[in-house]
Amino acid sequence: MGYILHDFYSIITEIYLLFSTTILVIYGVFFGSSNNLGFPVLSKNFSLLVQQIFFLSLFLVWNSINVLSWNNFLILDEFSVGAKTIIILTTIIWAILIFKCSTLEKINAFEFWILILLAIIASLFIVQSYDLLSIYLTIEFQSLVFYILASFNRTSEFSTEAGLKYFVLGAFASALLLFGFSFLYGLTGVTNLNDFSNLFTGFNITKTHFLHFEIILCVLIVLTALLFKAGVSPFHMWVPDVYEGSIITVTAFFAAIPKLAIFSVLFRFLFLSFYDFIEWWNSLILVCTFLSLIIGALGAFTQTKWKRFMAYSSITNLGFLLLAFASGSLESIFSIIFYLIIYSITTLGTFGAIVSLKKYSYPKLYHSRYLSDLIMLGKVNPVLAITTTTFLFSTAGIPPLAGFFSKFFVLLTAIKCNIFGMGILAILINCIVCFYYIRLIKNMYFSKITYWPVLFPSSKSASLVTGMALIFLSCLCIDLELLSLLSAWMLFI
Repeated sequence: MGYILHDFYSIITEIYLLFSTTILVIYGVFFGSSNNLGFPVLSKNFSLLVQQIFFLSLFLVWNSINVLSWNNFLILDEFSVGAKTIIILTTIIWAILIFKCSTLEKINAFEFWILILLAIIASLFIVQSYDLLSIYLTIEFQSLVFYILASFNRTSEFSTEAGLKYFVLGAFASALLLFGFSFLYGLTGVTNLNDFSNLFTGFNITKTHFLHFEIILCVLIVLTALLFKAGVSPFHMWVPDVYEGSIITVTAFFAAIPKLAIFSVLFRFLFLSFYDFIEWWNSLILVCTFLSLIIGALGAFTQTKWKRFMAYSSITNLGFLLLAFASGSLESIFSIIFYLIIYSITTLGTFGAIVSLKKYSYPKLYHSRYLSDLIMLGKVNPVLAITTTTFLFSTAGIPPLAGFFSKFFVLLTAIKCNIFGMGILAILINCIVCFYYIRLIKNMYFSKITYWPVLFPSSKSASLVTGMALIFLSCLCIDLELLSLLSAWMLFI
């Protein structure tokens, strides 16, 4: 009996979320189609209930101890607790951001919030997976939910196309991941990440010839599949289309949250289990870093729509994250965590500004889809223009904003590890990236058109998120101690 309670204690947060999801499903089925209540729309009600559930789940995450459970399939340590905290907090901010936007997007189906809860449950399982089997099952659980979310707008052919493309390419990545896991098990006979670490500690590739080529090939296959899931170039072909086809609330979700879970798996897989193979997987990381920086920067130049622009911007940011991975040191782990936190906050703040930019043309209300909608924003809505400028400058890495420090730590780590060439390339690419961010700011303040656009007032929820993100990014340039402590907290693995 004690062992059963020990196992269930490690997933108490996930159990609470699953139980809450079940209750919400029953609530939605009974009241979402009630003749007596006049078919009430439950989207607003569900949004508030989901936010409450996430707030309560934070207390369960924080009141936990380090345990290995479910026959070493799952691990609950400081790193898992920190990753869960960041995922839940990011989701809460996202839910506040889309509180009003979901109504304007006419997301009246309560199943939308059920899918969000299931996606977060999958992400929480991913960050504490400690075995190849649990990693694969949890990643597939998350992917299945994402396929549905991408095609949630059933009346739009673009959303259907996005979901179908995401499903086909995601299934290919899943098959590749399972292929690599299967061969690793066949070659070694173990599946636990700690067992891999014990097996390959001190493994000298230059002197050990037994199965070394096959193991290296399996590691590279698994790494390729995980990078495919994260949307890293050259495995990025699905990212712009899925971002563009999904509704803007789902696009913001895809941009900010799934990468946290995938990179947590990369942490354990590369730095814990197969660190002795660093000279091999480091080469693939450097190639993907180079391509992500180049393709992300050049691809954003030709974009005219917000979603595709944010997709290529995320690819560029993933290039910086991979540059820190290529360093392979303890400082690189701190740099990656720091960068992920700043990236999530900046991304949500930018989407908050995009959501707030709505044009009113009687009798219809239009969401901003094109970058040209920024023209004359500095005169029509100066506060929103300043906010958008701050987020764009932070994303571009302009000092003294938080985005500058996140990239500075990554470049400093690369230089310490003698990766000079890629570090210089990253600096040059970032200078090029600054050009199209400054071009957007130029459109806000200096471009003119023959008519004045009429903007719809920003919602309180979107204003709250953008304001909080703006204060955070601005204050970080004065005091880095708080976020440094949060990033260091996750390093005690």
